[in-house]
Amino acid sequence: MILTEIDHVAIAVYDLDKAVSYYQKAFGAKVHHREVVESDGVEEALIKVADSYIQLTTATHDDSPIAKFLEKRGEGLHHIGYRVDNCEEALQAMIDAGARPIDLAPRPGSRGTTVAFIHPKGSQGTLIELVEE
Repeated sequence: MILTEIDHVAIAVYDLDKAVSYYQKAFGAKVHHREVVESDGVEEALIKVADSYIQLTTATHDDSPIAKFLEKRGEGLHHIGYRVDNCEEALQAMIDAGARPIDLAPRPGSRGTTVAFIHPKGSQGTLIELVEE
């Protein structure tokens, strides 16, 4: 099995501070990590749940993928991140199985991770992020 666990569930939000406040009030959640990822045009707040995260994410500029998602669909589930031991091998295995990659090679992600995205077309309608810690 290439997938080792669920790394995170990403939720696109308009207002990151408001979403964080909601999770704090509703669940007693605390932000484990917060970061702006300039290369993706997002700011994220990670809330730790066991060994996984809820990733609340918002756009930092109008042409980022999250901005486009919010414009088309509004707030909600954006993607799921699967933890893998080797992102390059997992990406190739998915391509070999017929997946349509967004990233042709792994690249740096938040928290010092290595990531690669798989397009929802070819992945049963779900945007997938492969995450190597």
